[in-house]
Amino acid sequence: MILFLLPAGDCDPTEAAVPWAALKDAGFDVRFATPDGKVALADPRLTDLGFSWLSPWLMTRRAELAAYRRLTEDPRFLAPVAYEAVDPADVTGLFVPGGHAPGMRTLLEDATAQRLFAGAFTRGLPVGAVCHGVLLAARATDPATGRSVLHGRRTTALTSLLELTGWNLTRLWLGRYYRTYRTTVQQEVTAALADPRHFLAGPVLPLRDTAARPGRGFAVRDGNYVSARWPGDCHRLAAEYLDLVRTHAAGPAARRAG
Repeated sequence: MILFLLPAGDCDPTEAAVPWAALKDAGFDVRFATPDGKVALADPRLTDLGFSWLSPWLMTRRAELAAYRRLTEDPRFLAPVAYEAVDPADVTGLFVPGGHAPGMRTLLEDATAQRLFAGAFTRGLPVGAVCHGVLLAARATDPATGRSVLHGRRTTALTSLLELTGWNLTRLWLGRYYRTYRTTVQQEVTAALADPRHFLAGPVLPLRDTAARPGRGFAVRDGNYVSARWPGDCHRLAAEYLDLVRTHAAGPAARRAG
């Protein structure tokens, strides 16, 4: 099974739904885990509440919102297991969506979730993460080295430019909504890497990708791991992660060829 690690609530709907839909439509068994085994809904500001006049730029877009509504009707989504109940032997791939609202901390700071990520990563399973989800990777320790599993790998994540732009646009009425932590995601992830140059920020002016134009998105693939920066990269990320999953399912010969 491909396991999606979700927080108790507040994940980004695009970052969860677009990769899920790609896997689901390709016939893969996708299941979900949350801190307490309860259903985890996305950040309501991104799906329903909005951002006043900034909503056209900051809310989830129509096609991606439709994918999220479809996700919330999936029986697997409605029956998650607790992190502690996951049997790592059943996991054949792992994916971590992001999000910036406070509920994300229930995932990012959870020691069991960090161990699950480290286990999948070090076993060579296909692993993906986006936006704040990359913080879980940065915080996941490889027991063989005592360092982050990202040490020695290339990655991207939510860039400081994207994070601080969202914060500056909304802080007068939303406060720290866009600042999950005082340190930016890029700063924390970069600190976990072997070389700061292993953090790839992508184009300075990012374009939102679509199902028809995934090439607009930006993703970084390194071995069994793929990462992306924000919801605007998720169609590209979904395609890259699906390819990783298919290659792994095809066996060692296909992985060597890839």
